[in-house]
Amino acid sequence: MSGADPGRTGRRRLAALAALALAGAAAWALREVPAQFGRRPDASDPRVRASPQYRDGVFHNAPSEVAAGAPGRPDGATLRRMLFDKEGRVPVAPVPLAVPEVAGGASGGVAVTWFGHASALLELDGCRVLVDPIWSDRCSPSRLTGPKRLHPVPVELAELPQVDAVLISHDHYDHLDMATVRRLVRLQSAPFAVPLGIGGHLRRWGVPEHRIIELDWDETCTLGELTLTLTAAHHFSGRSLARNTTLWGSWVVAGPEHRVFFTGDSGYFEGFARIGEQHGPFDAALMAIGAYDAAWADIHLNPEEAVRAHLELRGGLLLPIHWCTFNLAPHPWAEPVERLLAEAKAQGVPLAVPRPGQRVEVANPPELDGWWEALS
Repeated sequence: MSGADPGRTGRRRLAALAALALAGAAAWALREVPAQFGRRPDASDPRVRASPQYRDGVFHNAPSEVAAGAPGRPDGATLRRMLFDKEGRVPVAPVPLAVPEVAGGASGGVAVTWFGHASALLELDGCRVLVDPIWSDRCSPSRLTGPKRLHPVPVELAELPQVDAVLISHDHYDHLDMATVRRLVRLQSAPFAVPLGIGGHLRRWGVPEHRIIELDWDETCTLGELTLTLTAAHHFSGRSLARNTTLWGSWVVAGPEHRVFFTGDSGYFEGFARIGEQHGPFDAALMAIGAYDAAWADIHLNPEEAVRAHLELRGGLLLPIHWCTFNLAPHPWAEPVERLLAEAKAQGVPLAVPRPGQRVEVANPPELDGWWEALS
């Protein structure tokens, strides 16, 4: 009877060790996925139950004659294009970054530093507001998969100055980032102003109760000289299979002399005109222009709709957001800004298209230099 093959036995042991190592690495990478899902709000919370947007256990969009129906998942054709139509979807060279000018005192006028996607630092009347900050490499519950950054963050989170507020528009992964929130708890002392229900996520992630402000649409909070108003948006929410258990919205940021509008995510709807009537005119508006598709016209503005909404808002200087940083839709990477440029010119809308990290003084915006053209 012959003995076992030492070589085969050794290979099996190596394979077993490799499998164990791979399983351990996967377990380590996935260890925070349950926490990423956050915490569903308490359905018995009187503020949630009293919300005009809340019924049948979930939040709803306002009735609209121009927006599509209830937000749906991508259809088969859209998914196929997302998976297989790759041409032009990412920049062909590194995205040029600007070194953010965030040191020193906040602008007494209005300035905006765009960090990529929907993350930006607003300065107005000597105050600072950080909106939808995401500093992670992926907008996903896992470090192993999901949309990955197309450019680095232009500044380390620890290098940001102290801010007066952190605003969140809704709980999707590309707008509410657990790792960034946890770091901001340590690095900053400002409160988080969020739509109803998102406080549950923040509490699970270690944000102290006294730093959480939850608002319904058209509710306002005052922080020093800042007035923050959560306004409507036509979108949806969810970090797991459960949908719409937290509210979504846009933001009006007002100081004593100036005001800025931030869309978050939204499809086109009549609410923009109402917001403009109630809160406009604005010195600047940060308008989402990317990640659009016919299959989800109800939840994401396309560039032409962004210009239309901007005009109805009386938005002042238009600063495009929600493009450049993540590949989230089956359109070419630079198409949003190219279409925006054409429509803004046709409608006479003032426009600034900063590089990630570039600070824009709203009273003296930079000239359009087409920095994205060589990358598409």
